[in-house]
Amino acid sequence: MILEMKVPSPGESIKEVEIATWLVKEGDYVEKDQAIAEVDSDKATLELPAEASGIISLKAEEGETVAVGAIVCHINTDAAKPSESEPVTEVKKEEVKVVEVKKEEVKVAVPVAPTSYASGTPSPAARKILDEKNIQPSDILGTGKDGRITKDDAVNAVPSMGTPTGGNRGSERTKLSMLRRKVAERLVAAKNETAMLTTFNEVNMTPINTLRNEYKDAFKAKHGGLGLGYMSFFTKAVTRALQLFPDVNSMMDGDHKIAFDFADISIAVSGPKGLMVPVVRNAENLTFRGIETEIKRLALKARDGQITVDDMTGGTFTITNGGVFGSMLSTPIINPPQSGILGMHNIIERPIAVNGKVEIHPMMYVALSYDHRIIDGRESVGFLVAVKEALEKPVELLCDGNPKKAFEL
Repeated sequence: MILEMKVPSPGESIKEVEIATWLVKEGDYVEKDQAIAEVDSDKATLELPAEASGIISLKAEEGETVAVGAIVCHINTDAAKPSESEPVTEVKKEEVKVVEVKKEEVKVAVPVAPTSYASGTPSPAARKILDEKNIQPSDILGTGKDGRITKDDAVNAVPSMGTPTGGNRGSERTKLSMLRRKVAERLVAAKNETAMLTTFNEVNMTPINTLRNEYKDAFKAKHGGLGLGYMSFFTKAVTRALQLFPDVNSMMDGDHKIAFDFADISIAVSGPKGLMVPVVRNAENLTFRGIETEIKRLALKARDGQITVDDMTGGTFTITNGGVFGSMLSTPIINPPQSGILGMHNIIERPIAVNGKVEIHPMMYVALSYDHRIIDGRESVGFLVAVKEALEKPVELLCDGNPKKAFEL
């Protein structure tokens, strides 16, 4: 029986996908549930499993865009599974003919060296100098007989500063994945369709570093190797600030504003297909352990290419950490239809004034990009100040004065 395999729907709003990579070849024998292809939608990359065992016949090319429900391959379920090893064909000794070529029958054409220099041709001494200078003979004018390049011409030659004289100058044209094209489309739309503005502040990370250094080992031992990272502190600070400034936790819908009484925080993570933004649901109700557990789970799914559309939809606010790549300061782009995004950056020791004295502390710049159509300056600046306050007073504002209880130790 010939089984027709069709593209399943990755989600309600997705009408087409792109065959990113075939994991099998034409005529291969595949097992049921074996991954046979990776398909890109505009939201995620998913694996396509074989629906039955048999010999596969591909009906779509890599890079081809196909509609959901379209046939992408046939599987011949009646075909027998091939044996593990194919028989090796033996060649009998008498079937191999050795052809001998006599030495006198081989004629070699030897080029005859020119006896004179053509116009623009360097002398041997001049060529050696030009090679050392990495200069092409065509780039200079010879002053010798018939325009030939002399040794003096080569000595006096100066490399051109405007024309490349060496090195690779190749280029490669590759088609962006459907996911990457959709990301590009959304980012351009966010810039063009929102009144995006960015406000900045800085955070003294000494209190968080002190708290983490004191409790991270006990936290890891208590919770099965789970790390106590910066992201849980920032997520807790953000959910607190969203409750204080609810306009930041809202979004535009035509002429209406949709306000949320929950905080689904989108966390930007790096995956094999690029940046992805899975969502930590109801982050306002999670403990430090709960946030770290969920972030780790989603990051592993993104790394292994198992992230789904549902994992990345429905966020109300985004946090992105460019600091892990060394960024000191940036203006993050809003993740539509959300109205705000917080950008974290790298931590640098800098001198600051503390109680009238200069002290060196680990400092981080933070940036809030927001949609000015729905969020005013007071709310945006107040939100970022609230985040800063919580991070600089983590025991009082994030741990309710009891870190051991907050960290479930």
